[in-house]
Amino acid sequence: MGLLASLLSGFASGETLAAVRRARTAAIVYVLSALAAFCGLGFLVGAAYIWASARYGSLAAALGFGVGFLVIAGVVLVIHRLMSGVRARREAKRRNADMKAFGITAALAVLPALLKGKGGLGVILGPAVALAAYAIYRENVKPDDPDAGGQE
Repeated sequence: MGLLASLLSGFASGETLAAVRRARTAAIVYVLSALAAFCGLGFLVGAAYIWASARYGSLAAALGFGVGFLVIAGVVLVIHRLMSGVRARREAKRRNADMKAFGITAALAVLPALLKGKGGLGVILGPAVALAAYAIYRENVKPDDPDAGGQE
């Protein structure tokens, strides 16, 4: 309710409209700045090509710039692939932590109802003991252990 009141008071006072105007102005300034930077980079590349062409010849300069830009593209792609793998692992860890927190929260929310029910403490202790035993088993078995799968 407090968030809705804050939004409504923001609309009434005109703060929201002012914030939208500031954001739009900032976006326009950043786009114009990026365009100017790209134009500047283009002229710098052109100047470097003219210099290389005068020094090494047109064909050698064109080949050098072509190979250089292909190498840059390859490096960018390799870095992106490496970073996406790291990002995927980080997201998987975060997702596992979120699911664990969700499970704990759900268990704590249901706990009072289970304790009041017919089974009482037995309903909770049975699965808890089984989970603890499984966790101990998983901790003590190595993943590359051939005996872990029951093979002899």
